Amino acid sequence: MLNLQVADRMKEYEEGIFQLLDEKKAEVEKTGKKVYNLSVGTPDFPPSERIMKAVEEAARKPENYKYSLKEIPELKQALIERYRTRYQVELKEAEFTAVYGSQEGIAHIALAYCNPGDVVLVPDPGYPIFSIGPSLAMADVRTYPLLKENDYLPDLKGMDSELLKKTKMMIVSYPLNPICRIAPDSFYDELIPWAKENNIIIVHDNAYSDIVYDGHVGKSILSHEGAKDICVEFYSLSKSFNYTGARMGFLVGNEFLVQTFKKLRSQIDYGAFLPVQYGAVAALTGSDEEVKAQCAEYQKRRDALCSGLRSIGWYIEDSEGSMFAWAAIPEGYTDDVSFVMELLERAGVLCTPGSSFGKRGKGHVRFALTMPVERIKEAVKAIENSGMIRK
Repeated sequence: MLNLQVADRMKEYEEGIFQLLDEKKAEVEKTGKKVYNLSVGTPDFPPSERIMKAVEEAARKPENYKYSLKEIPELKQALIERYRTRYQVELKEAEFTAVYGSQEGIAHIALAYCNPGDVVLVPDPGYPIFSIGPSLAMADVRTYPLLKENDYLPDLKGMDSELLKKTKMMIVSYPLNPICRIAPDSFYDELIPWAKENNIIIVHDNAYSDIVYDGHVGKSILSHEGAKDICVEFYSLSKSFNYTGARMGFLVGNEFLVQTFKKLRSQIDYGAFLPVQYGAVAALTGSDEEVKAQCAEYQKRRDALCSGLRSIGWYIEDSEGSMFAWAAIPEGYTDDVSFVMELLERAGVLCTPGSSFGKRGKGHVRFALTMPVERIKEAVKAIENSGMIRK
């Protein structure tokens, strides 16, 4: 009998939580129960007509099915203009390169920057790819805690000095999925000099800067003094423009770091599909009014969910940004995974267990704001009627 052997690293990777939740959802739906799926963060808004038209027109041209190899000139100029007008950041062409969305970029970036054993600091709680990417490069992944008493910011002054000597890279992201917190300008003004002092590359995941609430304005880390000396940033079109499946994003920032990553990706990539690039041009050059209106709708959904849950006795803080909300599981429950399964079975409401985002996510759940306000209100009512929340 064959004894097939695979890489030891595969022992670290469990089946994706979203696949498991989807299977459980299908089981519940077979019983005839209505399910409110607030687990996966895929926007339910359609892309703008101008974006879809640009993709369609480009897709009808046979010459656009060849390898693109690089970004088209129109896309380069569109990104430069976007950063200039949206973030007040001046970019050179050598300071950015396209990626297949932030997920792919973060999965590979440590391969370009880290040797086996180099320390990479990642947030806890944090999005899983922050840890998985560096682990693929055989880096020594260490978490830094995000605590309420520190406003969910890393305690830079309290970090172990010996560990910092071994640290090559640190991943930072605000607004942060899953905890839905933003960071003040003062944090970046402290982070950048600290990173220079410790010679640590900062990788900033900036997927949600256009989904920020209560009058706050999402920014780029590159708008802060000295950031280009030590920082790179992932900028994605997925959430701002509902371009999720098209997989279009960029690494932007320090020229040396960008070009190093571009060299790595040249070994695995032949460039983004040209119709996708033309759609990205349409996204980046259009009016921001649609983006702002969408953010306002997300805020209405946040209010319906967070205020609604508080009204039935489940205390949940308002999300400050991102298309999610984060909550400690209600009183009387101790395990977030079993709570999620019970909530689905009894209320028909599906969310994501916080433990899938790290050790400090245990005892929490994440909701995706991916349903209209009225449906979210229905979900809240279903939770109330389930009897799971003690008032």
